[in-house]
Amino acid sequence: MKRRSSPKARAKTFDGFLAALSPEKRAALEKLRKTIRATVPNAEECISYGIPAFRLNGKFLVGLGAGADHCSFYPGSALDELRVELKDYDTGRSTIRFQPGKPLPATLVKKLVRARIKKGRFDENARNKVTGANAGRVT
Repeated sequence: MKRRSSPKARAKTFDGFLAALSPEKRAALEKLRKTIRATVPNAEECISYGIPAFRLNGKFLVGLGAGADHCSFYPGSALDELRVELKDYDTGRSTIRFQPGKPLPATLVKKLVRARIKKGRFDENARNKVTGANAGRVT
């Protein structure tokens, strides 16, 4: 049986995905995008599993998305290391959901991205290219 395509066409680019969102969601996800870019400037933007994502050395690093009433950040297994700091957020197994009017703090996003790199199986050289003092550390 064939899957029916959704009425809304799937975006083929990061910018295309963001363009289809409300201004408030777009602004929240643009802030998230900017923080990720600043933390890992050599990460590649892509669409993975239908959502905007970042790859590092060809491997999925983190993703972001938007639901009907929230925005989402997908840092994968990095959530495990920062559960205490995430206690005030709506989290799933590897997802953080937040309201567009209350974007995730840049410092928290940086910690999550760094933890993801530390925990992931990325090339050692990639770890050395993460920006900021103590980039390999998660505190």
